[in-house]
Amino acid sequence: MLFYASSLPAAPPASDEGTRRSMMSNRRSDTKPEIVFRSILHRSGLRFRKDRYIKFDRRGVKVDVVFPTEKVAVFIDGCFWHRCPEHATTPTRNHEYWSTKFQRNMDRDRSNDKDLQERGWQVIRIWEHEVKNPELAEHAVTRVKSAVRTLSGTIPVSSPQPEM
Repeated sequence: MLFYASSLPAAPPASDEGTRRSMMSNRRSDTKPEIVFRSILHRSGLRFRKDRYIKFDRRGVKVDVVFPTEKVAVFIDGCFWHRCPEHATTPTRNHEYWSTKFQRNMDRDRSNDKDLQERGWQVIRIWEHEVKNPELAEHAVTRVKSAVRTLSGTIPVSSPQPEM
């Protein structure tokens, strides 16, 4: 299934200047949760690629953290944008636009998961709130390490640097 921006209703104007600034400041990659989680993964000894494009037949997907040899794709999903069952909130204005937008995001996530899995990738999705909670973040790192170890037999780590 292909997703096009035209499948959304036209974006309504922002309800106020603060909302407009907030929406314009949203990043597609290198969000704070992504940076924090990559740092935790790196400190735990894992080596990976970030924000990597994986091409399919006619389209592809940008993955937040990729272990290309082991074919493990890790997404760090924002609770608001990807509809976390615990923390998702819905804007009170422009309901039609937002409900369509959120459904499109969830459909795209499921489609990307399916496409990656059909090509032999293991997909791990981590919620933004997991990264913010140290205990949950450690559990998420363990999930990633387990997937990488299972698929490669080892954990990809950097070689020790000689002491100076």
